[in-house]
Amino acid sequence: MSSYFSNHSSNSRFLSISNSNTPLAAVAPPPSSTATTTTAPIPPKSSASQSAGRARSTSKHFSTSVEAHSEARKAVDEEADVVLASVHPLRNTWVFWFQQRTPGNKLISYEEGIKRVASFSSVESFWSLHTHLTPPSHLLPTTDYLLFHSGIARPVWEDPLNITGGKYIVRLRKGVADRIWEALVCAVVGDMFAACRDGEGRPARESWEDEDAEDGADADVEGEGEELPEICGCTISVRQSEDIISLWNRVEHDARVKERIKETLRQVLNLPTSTIMEYKSNSDSMQDNSSFRNSAVDPTPGAAA
Repeated sequence: MSSYFSNHSSNSRFLSISNSNTPLAAVAPPPSSTATTTTAPIPPKSSASQSAGRARSTSKHFSTSVEAHSEARKAVDEEADVVLASVHPLRNTWVFWFQQRTPGNKLISYEEGIKRVASFSSVESFWSLHTHLTPPSHLLPTTDYLLFHSGIARPVWEDPLNITGGKYIVRLRKGVADRIWEALVCAVVGDMFAACRDGEGRPARESWEDEDAEDGADADVEGEGEELPEICGCTISVRQSEDIISLWNRVEHDARVKERIKETLRQVLNLPTSTIMEYKSNSDSMQDNSSFRNSAVDPTPGAAA
């Protein structure tokens, strides 16, 4: 998108004439009269006159150069405006994290093993990052991808913005994780769960390109008077015999919100009604030191409240 410029040559016919030592009389046309009367020669112009002539010639050359540069600069500015207009900002900023360990090797501190990959805040920056991540089907067992809101300092149960919440858990057979994980990530960053908290107060977005965001709603928690969205993030855990996805929400005790999240999750992932969906609070995870053990099976039937 960058433009390059080049200065034109300094070999100007105007400069070559003005720098010449030949008197202007030598190139003057012959007198029209054929009389033999001797005419006094035209004295050469002074150096000041030559400088003035050179200045006039150069100013024309310089004016052309400035005009060309101005047009080029205008083209660059117009191109920059097009680029800026083509960026589609997300309502929130999100961060990808990564964690890997060898099977059977329990980390002393799970949090210390988590590595931050990168953050993004637009549709374009999301895809430029996501398309360069190794898909889950090519990851070694005992590897986790984590996607969390930028306001959450660390994607763990104990984080102050996670501790009162929990997560829905869906266990996948091998071979389907790539599609399910991409659909889940797109739904999270695209605010497909935005209506789960307010119910009928705001219609659900059909896609992340819908520009129905309300001022101050679901914005970054770093801003004063703004709040974290109900969805904190999501994870995929690649294991030897299965892959596990989880969707983390902020408030565990609100049954109506949890029901809406469950039904929205089923819709965006196109899960059959027979799919078993589990739920576990982060406080329970802290008690038994496990994300997926002893989770409660959420009743499959039921529409969003």
